[in-house]
Amino acid sequence: MKSGYLIGVDVGTQSAKVVIFRVSGEVVCEGQQPLRPLEIPAPQLAEHPDDDLWTALQAASQQAMQRFRQQHLDEKAILGMGICIIRCCRVLLKSNGGLAWPVINWMDRRLNKPYEHDPRYGEVGYVTTTSGYITHRLTGEIKDTSANYIGWWPMDNDRQQWSDKAADWRDCNLRRDQVFDVVQPGEILGHITPMAAEATGFPAGLPVVATAHDKAVEALGSGSLQQGVCLVSLGTYIGAMVQGDYNRTDAKKFWPFQASVPGQYLYECMGVRRGMWTISWFRDQFGAAALAEASVKGVSVESLLNAEGSRVPAGSEGLITLHDWAAPAEAEYRKGAFIGFDGRHTRAHMFRSLLEGIALTMKNHMDGMAEELGKPFTRIILSGGGANSDLMMQIFADVFGIPTQRNQMKSAAAIGCAINAGMAVGVYKSYQQASDQLVQHADCFEPVAEHHQLYQQINRQVYQPLHGHLDPLLMKLSELTG
Repeated sequence: MKSGYLIGVDVGTQSAKVVIFRVSGEVVCEGQQPLRPLEIPAPQLAEHPDDDLWTALQAASQQAMQRFRQQHLDEKAILGMGICIIRCCRVLLKSNGGLAWPVINWMDRRLNKPYEHDPRYGEVGYVTTTSGYITHRLTGEIKDTSANYIGWWPMDNDRQQWSDKAADWRDCNLRRDQVFDVVQPGEILGHITPMAAEATGFPAGLPVVATAHDKAVEALGSGSLQQGVCLVSLGTYIGAMVQGDYNRTDAKKFWPFQASVPGQYLYECMGVRRGMWTISWFRDQFGAAALAEASVKGVSVESLLNAEGSRVPAGSEGLITLHDWAAPAEAEYRKGAFIGFDGRHTRAHMFRSLLEGIALTMKNHMDGMAEELGKPFTRIILSGGGANSDLMMQIFADVFGIPTQRNQMKSAAAIGCAINAGMAVGVYKSYQQASDQLVQHADCFEPVAEHHQLYQQINRQVYQPLHGHLDPLLMKLSELTG
């Protein structure tokens, strides 16, 4: 195996992260830059302000490269870089590659239908994904990964190439000259241009490697998903995936997507929109007193809230959270809800109830996928920042009644990027070897039987019927208030 370094670039909904690894798996350094809050110009519209994805990536990459140089390491030993950029967005570019309009985020209702030109967009030469856009900024190439085209795109997922059927292009309201060329994960998209090198600090000429959509890259970076193992990605969108056998288009409870390993597939069920965002929302809106207390105690506010939530009994003493902070396309009237307040309840109860609501929602979605596949889950891997919480880990174990594992590095997407990059430049002989080298398993949480029994009762008798009871009221509320 070669010696040297690999870079993983992970730009999500809330932050841009750049991690530099040794090919043997150790993290050398990293940089991170929060993204600015989304702009909401009207209900159910969501855009990234200005050129925020690129601006945040520049800041994160400059941090990482500065720390790399401070260790007096050799830039020429950096062999390749994989990029993973937030999925399910739409980017409109001018013919010269500049933004014609702010990046349209995945929570925007315009993503629920094919591209429609709005005169306000001005001249639009290309319609692409966030990974296509960032690839162009880094390399100047008009290329993208085939595995980040989810939704209204004329992509043939069996061939993992653009469709050759005219009807698919008409349905998506696109032409072939409006989209980028595509390559498969693990292929080189291009090389860092001198202009991009100056902006980011990355070495000019560095190979930039295709990965997939962000959840698939997390799956790769979390380790091989064996039979019965499901990855739950705790991000702004919380998703759950299992390894797929083929592009199963007849599924009812899940979707088949291209994996971050070329020619392979993942199955993903419905998740939680604005999932971990609700935790940040709670902290920011109601956490002033907790922040002050955490400061006095010399701990982070997240550590304080997790400690408090751990002292609340399973079930949050009757406080239930329904996670519809961002309503699904088929039920735009839905809203989030806290139900069951009484005089016992504190901020700790609300915090724990938010976590329990996430786990219960995911269980109901994941159970449908497992039933349709005929393959029950035997273990869950949690990835993302939420996996740092022992409370979240234990709640998932208790709700599902099976062991829940986390890895040493929670930013699994950065690892997946490094794996794809390493394969492209010949560092590893196989994806399995790369995974064994870079993925390090950590803690495993076992379920508590009495907690699992309680959660089963709450789920069946209370949580699952909630939409049936609340939907008529929320439809009327939506009519009255918009």
